[in-house]
Amino acid sequence: MESLLAVITGIGLSAACGFRVFVPLLALNLASTHGYLTLAPGFEWIGGYYATIAFASATILEIIAYYVPWLDHIMDAIASPASIIAGTIATASVITDLPPSVKWIVAIIAGGGIAGILQGTTTALRGKSSIFTGGLGNPLIATAELAGSAFIALLAIIIPIIGFVLAATFAIFALYKVSRIFSTNMKGK
Repeated sequence: MESLLAVITGIGLSAACGFRVFVPLLALNLASTHGYLTLAPGFEWIGGYYATIAFASATILEIIAYYVPWLDHIMDAIASPASIIAGTIATASVITDLPPSVKWIVAIIAGGGIAGILQGTTTALRGKSSIFTGGLGNPLIATAELAGSAFIALLAIIIPIIGFVLAATFAIFALYKVSRIFSTNMKGK
């Protein structure tokens, strides 16, 4: 049961990485330093003092960058691969009881996968917002992404099952939207 809870927590944190790369890593760091989470061997560095400074600084810079009109699109280009890496690390860092081969398969496929799906969806949403609002709607999207990332990360740590259900719901909705976009584009050609 503990392994399942760890996987659920990791997937919830990874989903939060799909909205913002560093907010969930900072939440993971703070939860670890305050004794709410036990990190897997080899990931103890996430709970260190220097990691707190690094994650807090990166979180602040990431938040600010998404409110700068032209910089938000550059951030999306950087955040897309970074969110997959962060999601994989977030999942792997909390799975303590599984063999390494299973842990990394779960971390890469489930953790990196959900982070990538949600990041791709938010990138597409920001692109549409830029087209339809001239970029004026992007700060609203940035605020929603920040709130979503913080909320899901917090739920993943405090109430992992609810965080997982919320993350899964977001992922299913994102896949549904992406499939509709592709089917509409295919019909138009």
